[in-house]
Order: sequence, then structure tokens, then C-alpha cells
Amino acid sequence: MTPEELSLAISACLKEAVAAGDIALPASAVPDEVRVERPKNRDHGDWATNIALQLAKQAGTNPREFATILSARLKSIDGVSAVDIAGPGFLNITVDAAAAGALAKAIVEAGKQYGTNTALAGHTVNMEFVSANPTGPLHIGHTRWAALGDSIARVLRASGADVTAEYYINDAGTQMNVFAHSVYNRLHGLPVPDGGYPGQYIADLGHEVLTEHPDIRELTEIAALPVIRAAAYKAQMKDIKSTLADFGVEFDVFFSEQELHDAGAIESAVARLREQGHVFDDGGAVWLRTTDFGDDKDRVMIRANGEPTYFAADAAYYLSKKDRGFTEKIYLLGADHHGYINRLKAIAACAGDDPELHIEVLIGQLVSVNGAKLSKRAGNIIELKDLIDWLGKDAVRYSLARFPADSPLTLDPELLKKHSNENPVFYVQYAHARSRGAARNAVAAGVERQVDGQDSFDASLLDHATENELLSYLGSYPSIVAKAAELREPHRVARHLEVIAGAYHRWYDACRIAPMGDEAVTDVNRTRLWLNDATSRVLANGLDLLGVSAPERM
Repeated sequence: MTPEELSLAISACLKEAVAAGDIALPASAVPDEVRVERPKNRDHGDWATNIALQLAKQAGTNPREFATILSARLKSIDGVSAVDIAGPGFLNITVDAAAAGALAKAIVEAGKQYGTNTALAGHTVNMEFVSANPTGPLHIGHTRWAALGDSIARVLRASGADVTAEYYINDAGTQMNVFAHSVYNRLHGLPVPDGGYPGQYIADLGHEVLTEHPDIRELTEIAALPVIRAAAYKAQMKDIKSTLADFGVEFDVFFSEQELHDAGAIESAVARLREQGHVFDDGGAVWLRTTDFGDDKDRVMIRANGEPTYFAADAAYYLSKKDRGFTEKIYLLGADHHGYINRLKAIAACAGDDPELHIEVLIGQLVSVNGAKLSKRAGNIIELKDLIDWLGKDAVRYSLARFPADSPLTLDPELLKKHSNENPVFYVQYAHARSRGAARNAVAAGVERQVDGQDSFDASLLDHATENELLSYLGSYPSIVAKAAELREPHRVARHLEVIAGAYHRWYDACRIAPMGDEAVTDVNRTRLWLNDATSRVLANGLDLLGVSAPERM
């Protein structure tokens, strides 16, 4: 029995007691789920709840009397072997070993689906993250959102949401012209233009442009720049996509800002928002009255010279997401983008959406790496591809995923390269590899989950204390995934995997799967193999949500 199942069962018993008149509570006061937790002393039972202390006063009785009435009903729950009242009214619940052990078989049979849920079914989500300018390689500033954004998308999908991962390409405006000039100057042996992009990668892009357009140096500057801009942009985006692929991050959509401009989406956005009554003209410029919705000042959409602002593109982009059927839009932005929260929410409100329901802006804090060297190609940044080469995809992704986005983070390369329990990613991956090794050894010793084509499993045999502990953590995994999706916090999955890994290692040391020497294979061995394989499955499923591999051997 999982803690979630027990929680629902306790709630059902409460509702029955209220309906029968045994407890004087309004039906609305009974929670749909009752909090259960591990007692500090496991001799007191498997689970404990303080629901009697919470509701007794409202029911006009004392907590122990409330607990006594409820305990009589709790004892009738399938899988509950004992209920004791402790202290002022705590309920300590002991679960039948067979009821707890049945979970192992259920996990193996569920396979990759174990841990998924439908809590967010019907939610259509557009999640934009990374969105680095296509004027240079991905660097450490993009790394955190690449890892976290992808993991958030994965846990949302695991909870039933329909998620589109989107990369917004800022390929319009002055920066692209400066980018083209930088490559042009490098091709002609000229200094970096004012405000231009330095670094060896600009020379590399120049070589790629030259390969595609051998006569580019023969063109005038005016004729060459558009060609260089298009070719260098294409090459740089190819590099970005390749780096993301190496990092295990996939996007469903790469959305071009330039296409917004070319399709007239900016002008259309202004017209639509004007129809909504939120656009006004002042000083020759066109403004959006965002102060009506919490922004600190109104925003210019079209300058007096007729040029659209970045904010106008932001508004058009938001409307594009709405038009494409995304009821929920999640933006993952860097630490220097706090000012965007109110303006983006104001855009949502001006567009007729509820800013509390239809848009969510997550801000990530900075990440640094001790001892990391600046990129040889870019000169002034730490490139993501260098981090992958140095520390490995799994180490970087797991380390970034195991902390909340809003906490500053410094990675320790020496720790991440250690093959020891001090290294969290090694600790979890080793638990998975160890479980697969244990399964191979068990099969070699003649232990199989099936005998004569029939499952050989006796849940009541999983009665060791370490088995009870491991099963409880495996059972909690689905609720952890659901909470991670609800709060956009994949670090909850990482931390729970570490708890499971610790419980597995303790069980492995205490309970043999394969028989010793010439001992006969029994149902104990076979049933433990089910639990071993259930642990493998949960660890693999959880690591996959973090974009981290689950090695068979280490």
C-alpha cells in the first residue's frame, strides 16, 4: 500500500464516519487527502497521521476520542494490520507486509509508465526556455535553463500535460547586423567593429560562409552583409542545435522573431490590442497601457520613427502562442530578467488572458563552475560544449536539476568527477547499475521472476525492515513526480532518487537475492528479484525525467 493509497483510504473512512453520525463534522471539513508520514520510531508502525488533532476541536470532542472512533474504521482497510493511538491522539498505522510488497510486482508490470499520472491532463502548455541569441555559442548562462527547462517539460508530460518545448530565436534587429559586420570584418582582416563580437568562433563562421559562398569577398559590403548574415546565422544555429542535442535537450519548435516581422505580426498585434482598448498614441509613438495591469510604466510598442520595439515583438509572440492554442505559457528567464515578469503578465492581461492562470514566468539564478576555463573559441565565456566535454552530460544535467532554479549554484568539478557516494549523480547511477548487476547475478544463479511461464511472487515474503523502507520510497515516487510537475521543481525527483538509492543499498547489504552456494532457489529469492527490478525501474524512470542515463554497468 502506497502512502497515497493510505491517505485516500483514511479520508474515505472519515467521510463514512461523518455520514454515519459518528463524528460531528460538516462534510466540507473532511480533506480529500490526509497527510501521512513516517513515525520517528519505526517500532510505532509504518505510518502516522495527526488528523485527529487537526479536526477534533471542530468536531466538538477531544483528539483521543476522535482517534478512537476513526481507528475502528481504519482497521477495516485492506492492507492495514494494526492501528494504535499514541499520545494526545496520534494514529500509528502498521501495513500488512503482503499489501506493501505487492507494489514491487505492480511497478515492474507498469514499466516506464510507473510514476506517470493524469493530474495535468487537458493542460496545453507552451514552455519557452534557453532562447539564446544566435550570435554566439551556448554558454554557462544558458546551461541551467537547458537542463531545468527540459526536465520541467518532462515532468509536466509525465503528469499528463501536452507540452511544446519552444526556443525563441532572437534573429531580428541590430544585434544581427552587428553579428554580420563582425564576420564580414574577420573575412577581410579588419578589426572587430564597435560593439561587435570577438572570438575565434567568428573566424570559424567566416570560413563556413566562405565555403558556402566562395566569392563573398568580391562583393561590396552592402551586397555581402545580407549573404553573410544569413549564412553565419544558419551555421551558428546549427552549432547551437548540435550542442543542445549533445546535452540531451530537444525542442519541438524553433520560433523565429524575424518571421514575426516578415509576416506583419507586429502590426497585427498592435491592431488587436488597440481593439481591446489598451493601445494609445502619445508623442508620435504607439504605447501599450500596461500600468493598468501592474507594470511599473506603460510600454512603447512603435517608436516615433516607426520602428517597433522589442516589447512589441514580445507582445506579438505572446499572441502567436495564444493563437496556436496554448492556454498556458511558461517563460523560463535568466536572473537579469526580473523586470520582465510584470510586463509579460501585463501583455497577457491586455490580450484578454488571466495573468494568474495563462502565463507563468520562472526566473533562474546564476550558476558558476569552480575552475572552469574560458572558451578558447569565444574567449570571454565558458561554453556549454566545453562543460559537457569536461564533466560529462549526466554530471552537469543532474547537478543542475537537483537544486531549485531560484537558488544560486556553484558546481564543484572535483566532486562531480568522483566515483564515490559523495557524488550524488554517481550515487544514484551506481544504485541502478548495482541493481542490474544483481539481476544478472541472480539469473545466472537460476533465479527467475517466472517459473513455468507463471509469475513466482509472494508479497508476504518481503517482510524485512529494509524491504518495508525501500517499498515505501518506491511507493512515494508517483506523488513526488506529480508535485514536481505542479511546482515546476524537478529537483524533488533528484532528491527522492537519492533517498531510494540509499534505501536500496541498505536492502542490498541486508537481503540476498541469489542463494548462497548450493542453496536451493526459493520464492524468497524470486520475490526479491521482483523488488530489485522494481527499484531498477523507478531509478531509470526518474533519471530519464532528469535527462540522465541509467547505466547497466559502472
